[in-house]
Amino acid sequence: MIRHLVLFKLNEGVTREEARVTAGVRAFEELGGQIPEVEFWECAWNISDRPIAYDFAINVAVADPAALQRYLDHPAHQAGAAQWREFATWVIADYEF
Repeated sequence: MIRHLVLFKLNEGVTREEARVTAGVRAFEELGGQIPEVEFWECAWNISDRPIAYDFAINVAVADPAALQRYLDHPAHQAGAAQWREFATWVIADYEF
């Protein structure tokens, strides 16, 4: 199994309440059910207010590297990432477990 973790940081001046942000969150909340390769899916706002904290997280599990690539290439994933690209930056970690 492969875990795909993504941590998002909203760009300076962007708030959670903005329409484009709520649309991006909605797109990611629905993503897990749209991509067959996804075996586990969760996403949520970070509850920590520490200065080093990121704002939003996605936690995904897929079977293997090929499934991860299909997930990343899936049109629904590409569309969601394009929305977030407009108002956030992110870091990822992919690891086997």
